[in-house]
Amino acid sequence: MRFIKQIVAVLALLCASQVFAGLEPGKDYKVLNTPQPTRTGSKIEVLEFFFYGCSHCFKMHPPLTSWEKRMAKEVELVYIPTIFSSSWEPMARTFYSLEILGQQKQLHDELFNAWNVNNIDLRDEAKITEFVGQQGVDRKKFNEAYNSFAMQSKVTRSKQLQQIYGIRATPSFIVDGKYLVSGLGPEETIKVLDALIDKVRRARAGK
Repeated sequence: MRFIKQIVAVLALLCASQVFAGLEPGKDYKVLNTPQPTRTGSKIEVLEFFFYGCSHCFKMHPPLTSWEKRMAKEVELVYIPTIFSSSWEPMARTFYSLEILGQQKQLHDELFNAWNVNNIDLRDEAKITEFVGQQGVDRKKFNEAYNSFAMQSKVTRSKQLQQIYGIRATPSFIVDGKYLVSGLGPEETIKVLDALIDKVRRARAGK
C-alpha cells in the first residue's frame, strides 16, 4: 500500500510538471512584482480570498474542499474573507468570530449554502447571530467574539492582505506569496494551483 501511495505521488508530480509547462504567465497566473513573506513557515501557503455571497466562490468550494483533503502535508490552505465594500464586512466578522470560537470549519459549508442555496439574509449582526445560533453556536459567545478586539484585528489584517496582493475579484488565490491565480474555472484553478505548488517545491529543492 505504501509503495502504491508513492507511485501515485510521483505520477501527480509528473502531471503537475506537464501542466505547468503549458501554463502562460499573465494568462493562467500572474507573477507578483513584490513577493510577500508567508505565515506558514516551511509549508507552501495557499491563500483563498473569498466571499460567502459570491456565486463563483460557491462553485469553487466543492472542488477546493476535495483538493484540500488530498493536498500534500507541506501545503497549507488559508481562507481570507474578502471585504470589497462595507456590506461584505459582516461576513468577514462572522468568519473570524467562528474561528475564534473554534467553530469555523463546522459552519463553512452552511454559510455558503445560506447565501447561495437558501437565500438567507445575513447582512447584519442580529440576523447572523440568529442563524449561527440555529446551527448550535452559543449566541452570547458569538456576539462577544463578533465585537472583540481580536476579531477586529483579523478583519484589519484581511483588508491589508487584500490591498497588498491587489485582489480585485473573488475567488482569488495566492501561492507562496508570489503567484496570483484568478478568473479561471474551478477545474482549471485546481490544475494551476497544483502546478504552481510543484514549481515552488522544485525551487526550494534547487531543481
